Amino acid sequence: MKHRVGIVGTGFGAVAHLPAYAAHPRFEVVAIASPHNASRIAAERNIAAFPSCEAMLECADIDVVSIATPPFAHRDDVIASLSAGKHVICEKPFALNVAQAQEMCDAANKSQSTTAVMHEFRWIPQRVALRELVAHGHLDPLREIEFTHLAQWLRHGEKRRRSWWFERDLGGGVAGAILSHVIDTSNWLAGRPPLRSTGYIRTANHERRDEQNETFQSSVDDGAFALVDYGDGLIGRLCADACTSVESVTIAVHGEERTAVSSGPDVVDVRLFSIDAEETAELDCKPSPHAKFESLGGNVPLIMDLLDEFVKAIEGKRSAVPTFEEALATQRVLESIGYGTP
Repeated sequence: MKHRVGIVGTGFGAVAHLPAYAAHPRFEVVAIASPHNASRIAAERNIAAFPSCEAMLECADIDVVSIATPPFAHRDDVIASLSAGKHVICEKPFALNVAQAQEMCDAANKSQSTTAVMHEFRWIPQRVALRELVAHGHLDPLREIEFTHLAQWLRHGEKRRRSWWFERDLGGGVAGAILSHVIDTSNWLAGRPPLRSTGYIRTANHERRDEQNETFQSSVDDGAFALVDYGDGLIGRLCADACTSVESVTIAVHGEERTAVSSGPDVVDVRLFSIDAEETAELDCKPSPHAKFESLGGNVPLIMDLLDEFVKAIEGKRSAVPTFEEALATQRVLESIGYGTP
């Protein structure tokens, strides 16, 4: 049996959600909704086009709604989809604030639908291996989770397209786009939500230039930093900074006797090492069963891994799918460092 999918959003929804669902054997994309590009993409894919999520819910025969709209639209699209009895996957950042995130969790709990959040980076093989090292006690006692994501794409001279992404009230910025993934991974590795958190967001470059070299003002953060307390002696130091001279992603889980480190130049191009007082060893990691679909886009195999778990959840089986409740915990950390609207 295939689950019929309607996608809302033609940005990341078109370049990542759509090919991942289309390649997955348990899903069939039948509709896409957007006020701008839905018709063009629908014609290319021979599916139905709608101007909005509401119109799609009213007219399309679908089982699943995959929401890849900007964060300012998530609450309304999620609640409308749940009210229509659909299963829902929502992109991150989950919401504009904790109150919205709580509303969506409450709506999901009252529904009979299966829900998930698109934190596909959990399925990067080196992260899966890190999680297994933690779960099997190989790094105990745990003392620190260190996650640093450094990038160049918001440095002063970088030209960027004007969009909602540079407006704080609409949910733009590095905290929502990148640190939400960082927090989710840290919470997932810790195996529990934080007891408390603090931190900062920073805007180093308020003035930006677009593709036509014209200036515009950015009100969003280009760096985001959190310090998280998980209790029982475990702390998280989390950083996402897009104004640095290097491209680098490092995840380290530090115990008192051993450390495991995943590092590399970007999110998916990483290697994993185990380090103790006697040796440093590189660990081989089993690739995703969907790795053959990398040509469709770098995120596609990871999304397909997440969809494997989503199917299990729909069918009432034990599942590792990222949950709305976990996204609410992430939203609380984001709000504690200054991300979000009142």
